[in-house]
Formats: sequence, C-alpha cells, structure tokens
Amino acid sequence: MRSVRIAMRPPVSAPRGIGIDDWAWRRGQRYGTLICDLERRQVIDLIPDREPETVEAWLRRQPQIEVVARDRNGGYGGAVTRALPQAVQVVDRWHFLENVSAAFLAAVRRSMPTIRRSVGATEVDPALLTAAERLHYDGFQRRQHTNETIRCMAREGVPIKRIVRTTGLSRGLVRRIVRGERDDVFRVRQNSLTLWLPRLEDDWAAGCRNATELWRRLRALGYGGSLRVVGEWATRQRRAESAMLAGNGKCPPARRIAQLMTSARNHLSKADAVLVAQVEAALPALAATRLLVDRFVTMVRNGTAGDLTEWLVEAATSEIASFSRGLVADQAAVVAALTEPWSNGQTEGQINRLKTIKRQMYGRANIELLKARLVAAS
Repeated sequence: MRSVRIAMRPPVSAPRGIGIDDWAWRRGQRYGTLICDLERRQVIDLIPDREPETVEAWLRRQPQIEVVARDRNGGYGGAVTRALPQAVQVVDRWHFLENVSAAFLAAVRRSMPTIRRSVGATEVDPALLTAAERLHYDGFQRRQHTNETIRCMAREGVPIKRIVRTTGLSRGLVRRIVRGERDDVFRVRQNSLTLWLPRLEDDWAAGCRNATELWRRLRALGYGGSLRVVGEWATRQRRAESAMLAGNGKCPPARRIAQLMTSARNHLSKADAVLVAQVEAALPALAATRLLVDRFVTMVRNGTAGDLTEWLVEAATSEIASFSRGLVADQAAVVAALTEPWSNGQTEGQINRLKTIKRQMYGRANIELLKARLVAAS
C-alpha cells in the first residue's frame, strides 16, 4: 500500500470540462464526491464528502473550467454557480429519462382507484374492435337482449312451448338459452364440438391454451372431429378474452400499466392495447400526460430544445407538474443538456470503477488509498 501511495501524482494539466457526482462510502449514511476530466476520461480528484461548501472551495481553485456536467442535485448546481458563474452547467440526460418515468409512474399510482374501476368493467367499447369483430359484437348484443327476455319468461314460470309460440324461436334454441349456453361474444357455427364444449371450457380455464393439445385430449376421449374445428374455437376464445374483460377485479400493477402506456402501440398485443385504451378513455388527463412524456423523451433523444418552453407551459398543469417545476428551476442547465455534446456518463462509469475497487479492499480503504488507486492509475 505504501508503493501505491508513492505513485500518486497530480494531474498533468488543468481540466476544461469536468463531470461531478457523489458516491457512497456507506449507502444512505455517508457520501463522497468524484470529479472526472471528461476530455481525458480520467478521475482527477476525490472529495471525502458532498457538502456544497467543500465542492465550491475545490472549484474556486480551478477557474479555467468551462463546462460542468452534473446530475440534478441542487447542492452541486449551487456550488458551481457561486464558484464558476461563467461555466456552462450540463444536467445528465439519463437522469431526465429516469425522472420523467418516475413522475409518470407516480401519476399512474395516484390514479389506480379509477383505473381499477375502468379495467373491471364488463362492457366492451365498440370503438376498440375491428370491423369484423364489431359485426360479431352487434349480433352478440341482439342475442343478449333476446336471451334476457326468454330467461325472464322462464323465471316467471312460462312453459317452453308458450315461449316458442310467443318468440317464434325453435324449441332447441330456447332450451339452450334457458340453460345458459348462448353467451359467447364471437359466435360461429358449432357442429361436432357441441357435446364437448364443457370439457373444452374446463381445460381452457385450467390454463391449456394450445389448440393442438386440446384436440389431442378430446381425441383421447373419443372425439372424431378435426384439428381445424378446435383451432377455430380456441381463436374465438382468445378474441373474446381480448375484447371483453372478465370483470373479476384483477388489475395489472401500476408499474406495468405505466410501461404499457409509454410503449409504442404497434408493439402491444391486442389485449394490452385494449387495456391501454380502457385506461385512457377513463382518464383523459393521464392520456394527455402520456403524450407530454412522449414529447419530452423525443426532445431528449433528438437533442432539440426548441419546444422546451411550450412543453414546460403545458406540463405545468398536468399530472407531472412537479417534474416540470424542477426543470424550470434549472432551465439553463436543461437547455444545455439538450443542445451540448457533454454528458455525465463518463463520471458514472468511473463511480462504478470506484465501487469495484472498494469491494476488492472489502470497503476498508481510506480516501488517500482510493485516490492512489483511481487517480494514479488513470
């Protein structure tokens, strides 16, 4: 360790652009500060704490610094402003994406009671269906009205023969309605499967969703129909589940809903797309917030700040208003982050290297030894 400390040497030249970030001596209790030369991609100093006064004193000894890349820590920003008022401050872009995602997740969590009610609805929005599915659904609604009429007559004790005469329907159809056998959404003609429907529905409810496996199980019991008939039935069941939610009170967690809402729609399955549409129909404010998040992510990824002022005005009255207020308070650094090529990613990488070195020494290294192993080895 003496030989390592002897190898310590000061930086070759004064840095022009630096990255600054904190690192943990012990997570949640004690922190230090790492300063990285962004041009030479090397650590130039370690500070044993992250107090703004200590960082400010270090910066005052480096008046030639022109660019400081940092995270959204207000303490570092104030220290840079006081010590180097002429320096350009650049907020790390990765923290933008992390913070706006966290803000949107918080908005989804606040809206979960309404989301649970909307997801638990048993009604289908026809606007969410394709043209072919809408035809099926219109027929389903007519059948539901007829079914309810016949069941009311049956509950009142009207004989099936009189129901047949009154409605003009066949005796077999009236019997199926009374028994509850005509409630599927996407209905097609059924022939050889009619007698095997109870077994199919039991296997489907048990989790078997593969049409070939369902057909094999029926064949073992004596079913003589083809695989195509079973495959059509399984496809119809999947469509019904996608378009009509079960209404059993189950709802995906807030993190999953936020992920689905911020994903590209062409990457979602039909069931997920219907879920997102249900949520956005019930919560227009959350849908508008999702559009704001998409616009902000586009600005960060494309490096454009022209629409930032307008975006901040719109976001001030949205579900992520607290996030937008934080950007307004640090707007100059935000604009620099969207337009300047500097990034704090190099500093984050050096902190990961520091963590590895600390683990190699079982966390027992003091500040001088850490400097020797980081600065001298750079």
